[in-house]
Amino acid sequence: TGTNGKTSTARMIEALLGAFELRTGRYTSPHVQSVTERISLDGAPVSAERFVETYRDIAPYVEMVDARQEHRLSFFEVLTGMAYAAFADAPVDAAVVEVGMGGSWDATNVIDAGVAVVMPIDLDHTDRLGTTPAEIATEKAGIIKPDATVIMAQQPVDAAQVLLRKAVEAGATVAREGLEFGVVTRQVAVGGQQLTLRGLGGEYPEVYLPLHGAHQAHNAAVALAAVEAFFGVGAQRAEPLDIDTVRKAFAAVASPGRLEVVRRSPTVVLDAAHNPAGARAAAGAIGEAFQFSRLIGVVGASGDKNVRGLLEAFEPVFAEVVVTQNSTHRAMDADELAGIAVEVFGEDRVQVEPRLPDALEAAITLAEEEGEFTGAGVLVTGSVITVGEARLLLGKG
Repeated sequence: TGTNGKTSTARMIEALLGAFELRTGRYTSPHVQSVTERISLDGAPVSAERFVETYRDIAPYVEMVDARQEHRLSFFEVLTGMAYAAFADAPVDAAVVEVGMGGSWDATNVIDAGVAVVMPIDLDHTDRLGTTPAEIATEKAGIIKPDATVIMAQQPVDAAQVLLRKAVEAGATVAREGLEFGVVTRQVAVGGQQLTLRGLGGEYPEVYLPLHGAHQAHNAAVALAAVEAFFGVGAQRAEPLDIDTVRKAFAAVASPGRLEVVRRSPTVVLDAAHNPAGARAAAGAIGEAFQFSRLIGVVGASGDKNVRGLLEAFEPVFAEVVVTQNSTHRAMDADELAGIAVEVFGEDRVQVEPRLPDALEAAITLAEEEGEFTGAGVLVTGSVITVGEARLLLGKG
């Protein structure tokens, strides 16, 4: 659970477990392009046929529950049931499960997990989870089960206090980033970064991670500690995990829509940042990894997000911004988004293109005006849905 970094970290955990020859299941949300991405077996999304078969397997139970309740099962609840059915049917040795929203009352939390991972907590879904990190942490702490091991990323102080209190109540063991594990060194490398990680069992040097940004390095440290905890490193076993297997796993990690390059000349990057914390991480990472001479933003956001905070995080790195909207009913109207963008960027730096294909074309044209060799780029962001639709338009997937 956590506010940002859940999907990337889940993918890293899955890669590590798979490298140690375990059969894995991974459940993540939302999807970038296809709903089948949400349920993976052995590192790959289930096929469309398997997805349909799994739904048919649980459909009688869904109908039975719906008939007895005032409210029908939600889309997410049904998908969660499908994921667990697919994992049982495989069967998998280990399941990596990403919470949909919150923790305690999330549909995923019917499981009894021996390792609970809490990514950084920030303000998001404040209408449902609370308006402070401490209130949000109270809900997210619900995934901590009796006698579990809690892998805790760096947290705001008030959120950390809530999580630690819950761990004590549950009799859980806690490993904290920056104390029991963490990032020792980090260097920018071609296509990613070179890391030295400190795990629960010792140091893991010369780990290449093909993802950009300090936030992904921290995600990698959390993922490594989670897998060490799963294998009992630091508790039942003293020696660290095999370093060559760890390196091989991290080198193969991919996280679509997370600072993903989908075109060159000009370079177009996709990032699914959809809240201020995610936007700050992306803004810092793109400056470090790409060093564009001029960056054009394409932003399409959901109406229920802190859009002003998102835009303010990107303002220092965007020369100009093209505001747009994706095709879903949750999308903020492009003109409404433009009104906020003008207040943040100034009128001369904002262009409005309600249709995403037109927005991409406009941004690429603005980048090309710099000339072929000047290093201008485009960042498409604001929503996982916007990024997924852009990815499809740009010929990926």
